[in-house]
Amino acid sequence: MKDSKYRMNVHLSDKEQASGRAVQANEDDVHPYREFTEGAAAPVLKWEFPEAPEPQAQGGHGRLGAEPPEPRVQGPRGNRGPVSGPDASGKSGQALRAAQTPPPGSPAGARAPHGAAPDPGGPAAMPHGPQPAAGPPRTAPAAEGRAPRGGRTFRSRPRGLWRRGYAARRRPAAGRRRVRVHPAVWAIAGLLALALALPLLVVAPGNGQQEPLPPGPAPAPSAEPQAAEEPMVSVYLTRTDTVEELPLETYLVGVLAAEMPAEFQPEALKAQAIAARTYIVQRLLSGDRSGVPDPKAVVTDTISHQAYLSQDQLEKEWKQAGKEAELSKLKRAVDETKGMVMTYQGKPITASFFSTSNGFTENSEDYWKNEIPYLRSVESPWDIKISPKYKTIVTMNRAEFIDKLGLADGAIPVSAGGQGSGTPIIKILSYTEGRRIERLKVGDKTFTGREVREKLGLKSSQFSFKTVDGKIEITTYGNGHGVGMSQYGAEGMAREGYKAQDILKHYYTGISFDQTSNLLSLKESS
Repeated sequence: MKDSKYRMNVHLSDKEQASGRAVQANEDDVHPYREFTEGAAAPVLKWEFPEAPEPQAQGGHGRLGAEPPEPRVQGPRGNRGPVSGPDASGKSGQALRAAQTPPPGSPAGARAPHGAAPDPGGPAAMPHGPQPAAGPPRTAPAAEGRAPRGGRTFRSRPRGLWRRGYAARRRPAAGRRRVRVHPAVWAIAGLLALALALPLLVVAPGNGQQEPLPPGPAPAPSAEPQAAEEPMVSVYLTRTDTVEELPLETYLVGVLAAEMPAEFQPEALKAQAIAARTYIVQRLLSGDRSGVPDPKAVVTDTISHQAYLSQDQLEKEWKQAGKEAELSKLKRAVDETKGMVMTYQGKPITASFFSTSNGFTENSEDYWKNEIPYLRSVESPWDIKISPKYKTIVTMNRAEFIDKLGLADGAIPVSAGGQGSGTPIIKILSYTEGRRIERLKVGDKTFTGREVREKLGLKSSQFSFKTVDGKIEITTYGNGHGVGMSQYGAEGMAREGYKAQDILKHYYTGISFDQTSNLLSLKESS
């Protein structure tokens, strides 16, 4: 603004003159407006334009004959008017915001039409600066090719005063910039808000109440999931010659009560529950009903399948006898292993088990005909230490012994023994991997160890003979067929801190675990 030749005269009222307050607008001031007392007339600003200077060889703005750009006052919405240029003395003017003076007779603060001349009858007390002459305002000669600008008067707005339609705009502090948000950002924000509100729009009104179902009968709930998760088991009860049908998990409580002492360790009871569950699930899947006298049943309550105590027996013989704590312990073992079964190559195994071993379990083919890969002979030293059934002695006379084996009395030679008694000649031919008798010869006839055990009713196929007082004394080691898990061996392992699955993996070689529901669903889909 150095080269500007414009001059601005500020005329103040008598009241302003008396108070000695000048109207200034510093361009570095944050608030460029001046506050006035209520009812005081706003100062009138008069623009005077000097004669246009002669063209120079090089103007202040770098081109010949070019008119300096018209200064503008920066208002709230852009340039609002010219800025006072330097006066004849070269002093810089101050940026002011102005509004037109009101017409004669209008109240103070009324705005004159745009471009109207100031009223000579208005406030004329302007002690500072020359008095404006009556008539049209002076205008500066127009530069070449440009129309002259008429004189315009402005009224400055009080500083910080908020008026309708305008906002007091402040200049930003040093070092701060106004940030304008791109319209695309607002569009993306709107889309995100719509996406978040969309789930609320699709919810049907009704204060959270469900809409009524369409007319018609309601569909009946399906019982298939429950049946697939917990099948029913039909048990033939030999004492009453009846069939009891009950859920599988409830059936297992009766099996535990009949098969394993409730005083056993919890992990041993869990191992027994898993083995018993696997056995019955395998029969359900295969449809095996062998050894069952009633076609309605799947299994009997004897050791031919699994020993079982009926619900009536548990009620009368356990609860009435004050054994509710023991019964709860068995139920807990079943619940904590619910649905768990042993599998081999994706199928439930034949989970055979017995009471006590002779220190080893038996290979399946050494007692039965089939060789089963997960029923292998393993060591079981715990039975010898803790099982009361490890050693059993049976005594019978010679005639009973010969009769049970189906031998002719004359075919059995008698050797001299104590007190004139005799003992049939018995020769062991071979042993199994599980240290049990595989084959033996009694007199002139050959038997398997299993045959002698079953014919004589012995506890195990590991036995020895001797004659005492004319009778035959037979000592057995272990209790049961010896294939699969030893129950007392499981108890011994549990006492040493083994978990149920570790116990089962010891007695059943290479097995895995699965859920009953998974296996039964495969059967239904096949």
